[in-house]
Amino acid sequence: MNMKLRTKPRPLQKLDAAIPRLSPHFQQLPAMKEDAAIQQKGFSGELKVDYYLDYLATNYTILQDVYLRVNGKNVQIDSLVLSQQAIYIVDSKNFNDTITFDTTLKQMTRSDGKVDKGFEYPITQVQNQQFHLQSWLSQHNLPSIPIYYFVAISEPSTIIKVHGDTEAIGKIVAHAARIPSMIMEKEQQITEQSVNKIQDGKIGKIILNACNVFDMDINKKFSIKKMDLLPGVICTECGLLGMERVYGGWRCRRCNMFSKNAHLNAISDYLLLVKPYITNRECMRFLKLSSRNAATRILSKSGLIYVEKGRYWVKQ
Repeated sequence: MNMKLRTKPRPLQKLDAAIPRLSPHFQQLPAMKEDAAIQQKGFSGELKVDYYLDYLATNYTILQDVYLRVNGKNVQIDSLVLSQQAIYIVDSKNFNDTITFDTTLKQMTRSDGKVDKGFEYPITQVQNQQFHLQSWLSQHNLPSIPIYYFVAISEPSTIIKVHGDTEAIGKIVAHAARIPSMIMEKEQQITEQSVNKIQDGKIGKIILNACNVFDMDINKKFSIKKMDLLPGVICTECGLLGMERVYGGWRCRRCNMFSKNAHLNAISDYLLLVKPYITNRECMRFLKLSSRNAATRILSKSGLIYVEKGRYWVKQ
């Protein structure tokens, strides 16, 4: 079963929310757009790998986007597949063109035919993840569970080359479509060696309960001040910032689209980018409402909870 499904990473949610609310002249805007594009590419690659791992969901326990605290450090693992015999780490990589693994120098390069660019060696990455996960399991009195790892290349058009030990890389690295069969092949290999069955569902729940959510303060990273974030409701059709409040909803003055609930995205933006709660006054300012009563009605129907002591609204 899929015990933990992947959602868009919170730093990417914040970037997607902030970018449309900044002036085109904001100094850090190009860097933010570049960062968002890189994160979106990684997220898209992970979703492609998830599609194939889902084939295993009937007989295996799957956790996506695992984020654990181990020995004072945060450890992020793209996917864990748990069977009754072992745990499999699957690390997703989304590269185009040609990638080359150098098993002697322990490095990976990507080439578009003109320029070669170096990247952190994926095998070392998953080996580190294996080490940290083993430490975490040991600390939770689960020391005897075998852990194996694979690197999934999400794009089927990506050409994989090897300088050095091709056989060793071929046992670990493959296009995403092959990873489920590689896991099942490994299962067959270790069946005769395995004596004690693992309660994969129970262990999955233990890991799930310990999972945190990866986050990042993009305001600090990109020097965004509260005053830099432009208020208003964004049109979901054409992207215009500044929909007009009309009877029963919102109207875009550029494309004339009408929406009853376009304000929900604006409220979500505020909770992501400014602070995790919102008052009636803040709602009036951010949605550009002239009526306090209108702000109250909108907030009361937005799925938020009103905290009477603090006189603000928060997510459930």
